[in-house]
Amino acid sequence: MPLVRTDTTSAKNGPGTADAAATSEGGGESLRRVAVASFIGTAIEFYDFYIYGTAAALVLNEAFFPGLDPANATLASFSTYAVAFAARPLGSLIFGHFGDRVGRKSVLVASLLMMGLSTACVGLLPGYGTLGIWAPLLLVLLRFVQGIGLGGEWGGAALLAVEHAPKRRRGLYAAFPQLGPSVGFFAATGVFWLLSAVLDDAAFRSWGWRVPFLLSFLLVGVGLFVRLKISETPVFAKVRAAQEAGRVPALDVFRRHPKELLLGAGGMIIAYGLFYTATTYCLAYTTGTLGISRNTMLGLSLIACLFLAAGTWLAATRSDGSGRRKLVLAGTGLAVVWGLVLFPLLDTGQPVLIALGIGGALFCMGVVYGPMGAYLPELFGATVRYSGASLAYNLGGVLGGAVAPLVATRLQSAFGSASVGWYVSAMAVASLLCVLALPETRTRELG
Repeated sequence: MPLVRTDTTSAKNGPGTADAAATSEGGGESLRRVAVASFIGTAIEFYDFYIYGTAAALVLNEAFFPGLDPANATLASFSTYAVAFAARPLGSLIFGHFGDRVGRKSVLVASLLMMGLSTACVGLLPGYGTLGIWAPLLLVLLRFVQGIGLGGEWGGAALLAVEHAPKRRRGLYAAFPQLGPSVGFFAATGVFWLLSAVLDDAAFRSWGWRVPFLLSFLLVGVGLFVRLKISETPVFAKVRAAQEAGRVPALDVFRRHPKELLLGAGGMIIAYGLFYTATTYCLAYTTGTLGISRNTMLGLSLIACLFLAAGTWLAATRSDGSGRRKLVLAGTGLAVVWGLVLFPLLDTGQPVLIALGIGGALFCMGVVYGPMGAYLPELFGATVRYSGASLAYNLGGVLGGAVAPLVATRLQSAFGSASVGWYVSAMAVASLLCVLALPETRTRELG
């Protein structure tokens, strides 16, 4: 959808604000730059995060935990995967603090560097056969650093879009960072699919899986080039000009917005739960338990990714007219039903039905996730918005994303695949109840 000029504003807040104001309400070229800058960071974020999830499902168990039996090695691999989720709230506190006090732009540059470089270093890390116990320990450390960087990334990217956008089009502009998971997931899966297609199994497991991680060096350079050209948001420029920034924004969030923080995190549980169950866990389940080839599943995941993009764009852009809350509720309601459908479709072993099962789950996730790009920032005031939105987003990730593959693995081994579907539906019900307790926000002023 083209980004069009809305109206003009004057640059009255001092040096550096003119460009921000123009970005917010005028120059279409500036608005396009904002859309690209907010989008590219979350695309890289999810590329980095998902290549780890894919590698964890396919090869990290053998490379770093060769002494364990297959089930426990998979659990150990997924546990290193969960470490980054545990680090994300800490990243939200660190980057949110400086994002609310210093500015959105500089913090976004730092978070991109931290996350991208730690991801790339995984591709250089020798395996257990070379370093012994130090290999998994260093893997956990890199994963922890990656999580800290990621904890500051989404909130800043969402604010970059929302705080530059005209009031009646915040959902539209927030759609761009929300498309990051679709594009990052597609790119990560596509790279693994290509490597799996052109390399034999021994080469893939020996060195081929490292290539997607090393590509992160290139992506970080591209992301920095784009982000360094973007000015500070006009909303934060006003906060800075009025010297209204709080001393400890995170404490202000807990004091003034505890309801919004906890319920916003609860609303995010199903978005994360659907994504990482339908991608990381289902990839391990279908290739390991059902015996479907790795290449087939990666190809089906590429198709399913299109459902995620469609749901995200549809819901995010419609939220300007229909409201954020209404669409998030619709997505969680759909997810309650789809959790019960997902594994019966997978267990058929039929590629078309598997693609439908995973694609439907990701479509539900997109309907929830799309409006959240504007919904979470709108729940918080300007002086604590970076901290509040980031904390809500990443606490939801701990509850929905970190534990989902671990719980699903245990449930499936103990009670069968149907129990995993019930678990997904239970997460959806929890999110539904949280969003029901939140207000609509699309008409709010950002301050």
